[in-house]
Amino acid sequence: MTQPIISKTSARIPTANGEFTLSLYQTTVDDKEHLALVVGNVAQQENVLVRIHSECFTGDVLGSLRCDCGPQLNQAMQLIASESAGVILYLRQEGRGIGLRNKLRAYNLQDEGYDTVDANLLLGHEADERDYSVAALMLHDLGVRSLRLLTNNPAKIESLAAAGLRVTERIPLQVASHEENAAYLKTKVKRMRHLLDLERVAVGTNGRFPLPSPLSQLQPGHRPDRPFVTLSYAQSLDGSITVQRGQPTAISGSESMRFTHQLRANHDGILVGIGTVLADNPSLTVRLVPGENPQPVVLDSHLRCPSDIKIMTRRPIIATLPTAGPVRQAALEAAGAQVWHLPANKNGRISLTALLPRLKEAGYHSLMVEGGSQVISSFLTAGVVDRVVVTVAPLYLGGLTAVEPQKTGQNGRFFPQLVNHQYHQVGKDLVLIADVENVRFGD
Repeated sequence: MTQPIISKTSARIPTANGEFTLSLYQTTVDDKEHLALVVGNVAQQENVLVRIHSECFTGDVLGSLRCDCGPQLNQAMQLIASESAGVILYLRQEGRGIGLRNKLRAYNLQDEGYDTVDANLLLGHEADERDYSVAALMLHDLGVRSLRLLTNNPAKIESLAAAGLRVTERIPLQVASHEENAAYLKTKVKRMRHLLDLERVAVGTNGRFPLPSPLSQLQPGHRPDRPFVTLSYAQSLDGSITVQRGQPTAISGSESMRFTHQLRANHDGILVGIGTVLADNPSLTVRLVPGENPQPVVLDSHLRCPSDIKIMTRRPIIATLPTAGPVRQAALEAAGAQVWHLPANKNGRISLTALLPRLKEAGYHSLMVEGGSQVISSFLTAGVVDRVVVTVAPLYLGGLTAVEPQKTGQNGRFFPQLVNHQYHQVGKDLVLIADVENVRFGD
């Protein structure tokens, strides 16, 4: 199967999602240059995570909202990087095989009212002229024995199976629908057999376009020992997260709030401190975007949590110390809460290194932390944050800062170092996304 491949040239490519190896293939199949983006060791491996992505200059490079290509590529890179092994095949089959010039002509026909299939047919082309035989050759060359395919298109699975490759699982790539791509996605489902759940996606709030990639597809990574922890909060230009402790303060704009809700929807759990619950009684839902609400988790050392808070209907996990009173525990459990007793750390607060593995055992693989300054500081100094997402609003508050001053403890302290920085303007706000490397310094 590998004989038609003429040559392959490879190089290391560091990206915001991690380090990949990029290989350029020249083949005699179609006289085009195709690309393979590889993470980790995939040779002779089973169930390798694979995305076969056809070139889309308008979507992948320009961020066009007419299609779902750009968000799918970004989501695939993030998912494969988080598994530390996988392949993205980038096939030079622009416009479902008709080329960029004809794709632009097809766009003009779509603006006249034709759908994407009829536009191609009117130009004298097939609805889809892509050929996946070169993808099979590349996967054989890479030594992939079987794969899990990131796709909504059953034709890809059928083509790979015909070439002798075993697809053990199809993993969907669901992209948000909005006014620019809604008709295109419906056509994919009705006329091209694509497997999309159109009832799960919704038009952007107030008719707005969805958040730009990669924000809309930001996914948590994987950790074997505890949930992947994303620390998220909003602050002013002077670093304030509120005017004063116990007083909720609206900082971020409406667009940033929608992004925060999308981030919540991508996590299994959401954690806040008792201070946030008492001050704000938050809903901790994803009401601004499609998706499922994460499981609420509250840090409450002395069980001060009221029994009638908004999240009580979702059976919140309330983490407390062994010294917490049994009467309050009984009242909270009667209201629907799950009370977990956990040991204290050296500062007398709930041990995060005890809480997180227990959450993992309970099936929570990702956790979003929205804390006040005590919670933010506790997670950072404990060295259990994997990613930070900080929204900076263009205003001054002169209030309480996000991170409390820390005293070096007996065993030293963690200083988070941020890597793989991304900066995005969301409405009037600036969103910083970065991965965390924790470095411990001794006394």
